[in-house]
Amino acid sequence: MVWTGTWVAERLGVELIGDEALPALLGLALRRNPKRAHLLVSSVLGKHVPQRPSVVYGSGLDLGRRVRDLLGEAEAARAVVLGYAETATALGHAVADGLGPAPYLHSTRRPVPGVARAGGFEESHSHATSHLLLPEDPALLAGDGPLVLVDDEFSTGNTVLNTVRALHERYPRERYVVVALVDMRGPADRDRLTAFAAEIGARVDLVTLAAGTVRLPAGVLEKGRELVARYEGGGSTGDGATTDAAPHAPGAPGTEPGAGPGLVRAAGAGRIGAAGGGAGQAGTASGPATPEVVRVALHWPAGVPDGGRHGFTPEHRVRLEAALPAMAARIAEALPAPAPTAPGARTEGTGARVLVLGFEELMYAPLRLAAALEDAGHDVRSSTTTRSPVLAVDDPGYAIRTRLVFPAHDDPADGPGERYAYNVAGAGFDAVVVVVDSAADTPQLHAPDGLLARLAAHIPRVVLAVVPSYVPATAPPRPSAPALPSVPARTAAPERSSMLPEPLRGPAFSSYAPEEVGWLLQDLSDVELEAPTEEREEAIQSGGAHYAESLPVEYQPSARYQDLFHSALEASAARIARAVGTVTETVLAERAGRPVLVSLARAGTPVGVLMRRWAEARHGLDLPHYAVSIVRGRGIDANALRWLATHHDPADVVFVDGWTGKGAITRELAAALADFPGFDPEIAVLADPGSCVRTYGTRQDFLIPSACLNSTVSGLISRTVLRSDLVGPDDFHGAKFYRDLAGADVSGLFLDAVAARFDEVAEDVGTDVKELLTTDRTPTWEGWAAVERISEEYGIHDVNLVKPGVGETTRVLLRRVPWKILAKRGAGDDLAHVRLLAEQRGVPVEEVDELPYTCVGLIHPQYTRGATGADGKAVASR
Repeated sequence: MVWTGTWVAERLGVELIGDEALPALLGLALRRNPKRAHLLVSSVLGKHVPQRPSVVYGSGLDLGRRVRDLLGEAEAARAVVLGYAETATALGHAVADGLGPAPYLHSTRRPVPGVARAGGFEESHSHATSHLLLPEDPALLAGDGPLVLVDDEFSTGNTVLNTVRALHERYPRERYVVVALVDMRGPADRDRLTAFAAEIGARVDLVTLAAGTVRLPAGVLEKGRELVARYEGGGSTGDGATTDAAPHAPGAPGTEPGAGPGLVRAAGAGRIGAAGGGAGQAGTASGPATPEVVRVALHWPAGVPDGGRHGFTPEHRVRLEAALPAMAARIAEALPAPAPTAPGARTEGTGARVLVLGFEELMYAPLRLAAALEDAGHDVRSSTTTRSPVLAVDDPGYAIRTRLVFPAHDDPADGPGERYAYNVAGAGFDAVVVVVDSAADTPQLHAPDGLLARLAAHIPRVVLAVVPSYVPATAPPRPSAPALPSVPARTAAPERSSMLPEPLRGPAFSSYAPEEVGWLLQDLSDVELEAPTEEREEAIQSGGAHYAESLPVEYQPSARYQDLFHSALEASAARIARAVGTVTETVLAERAGRPVLVSLARAGTPVGVLMRRWAEARHGLDLPHYAVSIVRGRGIDANALRWLATHHDPADVVFVDGWTGKGAITRELAAALADFPGFDPEIAVLADPGSCVRTYGTRQDFLIPSACLNSTVSGLISRTVLRSDLVGPDDFHGAKFYRDLAGADVSGLFLDAVAARFDEVAEDVGTDVKELLTTDRTPTWEGWAAVERISEEYGIHDVNLVKPGVGETTRVLLRRVPWKILAKRGAGDDLAHVRLLAEQRGVPVEEVDELPYTCVGLIHPQYTRGATGADGKAVASR
């Protein structure tokens, strides 16, 4: 394959020296620039050369992971990533994604009224030199953790020196990491950076994919200018270069016969083979095209910035990733259908070839949309328009084969001018998806000589997707930008919220230490709430009562059952510790700031305490932790949310539960929070066997000893109670503190046994979290589907009576009237306590194949004591 730097190397005598990987990463081109004649053109950046989005994004992720390994977990958690506009904005995003928990900011050349500058610097060799730093959060750069600076290439080090010098005076720190695709510095430049690091007393590390140098002969700058002037000013010269059509003269013919205005490529040439672009015939037009543009409504997630111009947090990243598949599906509906194939013919390569074209600094959003399309099976490339003028020559040994020229369309602060799209025309694309922010969706974009018209002259289908321009709260909205749905920083709370009591704490309420958890509940310990299990079941199933209006009689374990609990705890403590560490580290990586843990009482409370202990032990973090009530069919305690919104930023709240069964509480929480838009409805759970959430410690269904018992493993607190005669409109939900069971309490024993294993599982947790942060964790709701199938197969016809998973099955045996237990064939010790409880209650255990859970508990359907008997084993006749 011909190296795309051959043409320049032969004519200017330029040599690329270094790692063997360099020719695959870089080509060479010439540009109109008085400071540097040559341009290093990356084949993996997704800027000038269309490339598969998985390659572009994967290169950045790999660099970010290497930075994480270099810094270590603790320092990586304190890092901030800074990318350079315009070329490295998406690369910096990808590095931040690979690093994990780091917030991201990129420099910008677009001033935003009302947003204070946190700094600025110059990029001396660039076409547009001034960089602004405009973080929405003034404290983003003010920390003392490592600063990771990301650029596409490290040529001389001047840009990095200028950046660090400007920032270090204002925000001094001890460590910087410079990240680039390639390091092309000479020895003198390397020595200069080393001396500078010593001067400021900071450590500066470098992480790149490859390294080398560009050897430039004497007089190369002048010779390069002459080449550019000859090829751009004199038409075809025998080497196949041509001049631009005047971008501001609608109707002017292109210099190539049949070419639309604004296209530069070789005279008479019809195909190009740029890296990642493939070959294909360019379209023709006798004048400016009238584009038939299909506009796609992305439904971009509200409050998520369009990029890192004002900062982009791990929380933003999580929300964007959750929305990407649906946005890609909307784009896919506007793409051409795959070409038909003959019966039995190979279908490889028959899909439409699609280019996702970003816009100058807006690189990350288009790249992620392109990657989502690629994940869905489409043949996709990604690239971006640019301000940088580069000579186009249609030669396999030259990196820029064609050029489209069009006027700027975002009202730039430095005035109107030309903009460019390279290697797009003639690359054989069947469709182009143009992704711009709303500030750039202007009449100039849609004008006869605008970008859309240029593209329509050469590509059959043009699709436009507009991302809302993010406007910081401190800035007035741009006149051209549509209003965005607002997400309040705090949930508005009625005046009465200030009168709500402070959380209950141990030892007055619960056996947990007061700092472990604050209960947003009212104490109903003196109220008689318990009812016999059979009586409660009959009332619940007949519709005469809700399960939260009473409490089951607390199960008092036999000596044999207590022995089983202790042996199970000993066997599973390390496994639980690993899951605790994994879910906690995932939360810390994907939530900016200091999370506020809010466990769903009561199964979530031991997990919340353990997550708090992990954060303190491994990171020295003192995370606030509260427990609130949520009731199936009744929703979450609204007064508890009002209290939280008054005392904390709702965006910091992370809801915690023990495990998922079929996902009923996950759905309940999402519905309940619709009236409290500042809170994120995502739940973090220890175990997610039902595949109902994105944030979990494990998706395996195994015995969690805290599910074996009731209050005696949950701080001696009962299930929560919601009854109108006890809980008024201004009250928290209620619960009881069983002080009389203190002699049987193992709550502290359980926590201490798990926490004692934190150190031994730390390495495994690190591995698990790295894998999870780069894994598609989209819930499949496999558990819900299985429950619906079981409900019908066993003639129950009510999913609420099917309780999947070890934890939920245990609850059925302890609190409800069980009918039968379905056990996965071959399940071992994880079901020892289930088999014992089933034996004690006279409930059959049926072994089945192909069960997605270790076991499933079936509550007796249509239970009445008179019709079925108190043992609950017979089925009521219809």
